[in-house]
Amino acid sequence: STRVRSSAASDVYKRQVGISAGLLYSMQGASVKDAEGDPKLEMNYVNIPILVNAYVAKGLALKAGIQPAFNVSNKVKVAGISIDYDKYAPEGAEIKTFDFSIPVGISYEYMNVCLDARYNIGVSKIADGDSGRNSVFQITLGYKFKL
Repeated sequence: STRVRSSAASDVYKRQVGISAGLLYSMQGASVKDAEGDPKLEMNYVNIPILVNAYVAKGLALKAGIQPAFNVSNKVKVAGISIDYDKYAPEGAEIKTFDFSIPVGISYEYMNVCLDARYNIGVSKIADGDSGRNSVFQITLGYKFKL
């Protein structure tokens, strides 16, 4: 008798799950349309994304996780003049020093080149007494190397 051995199992991509963490500097902000002087709020954060990566096909990953962030500076630009927001913020309107969001996204890697698209869903309010949240879309192009 002859045995036929199937290689189908070796041809199927094995699904993998991984965890990644990073450190990102992010310039975020807001503008008020139709306001005199076209005011813009510029906030800078250090973000720490911690993601679960579910590899659904070779090189393709779905991502979700948490992202704590720390505010490092705030400026307001009105009519081209930039001032330190923290020095002149109205009582109760100070920008919080901690921010939290939930990033979800997708990435593709080919020959160590990575393309990543993420949407960070803002959870915490930017300031007390304000309903604004930092919701950010980001695209990353990078090169992956082993340490």
